[in-house]
Amino acid sequence: MAQFMDVHTGMKGITAEQLREAHQADLAIEKEEGVHFERAWADPESGIVYCLSDAPSAEAVQRIHERAGHKADEVHKVPLSI
Repeated sequence: MAQFMDVHTGMKGITAEQLREAHQADLAIEKEEGVHFERAWADPESGIVYCLSDAPSAEAVQRIHERAGHKADEVHKVPLSI
């Protein structure tokens, strides 16, 4: 398993409740692709949302996000962290 950080744009004005709902939608189906979403962050002013996950591939992360209704604009593998 690898770690991935993905980025969503265009979510200006997102609320804590909306972020929680989107995260829950991912969690509800993540196991079907062998993904686990660890955490999500949002900046309502810029409309940018970040999600951290453990997954077999960037494609698996994207498939879950697409099925949950919020396709990521970018998915980046995180090969090194401290």
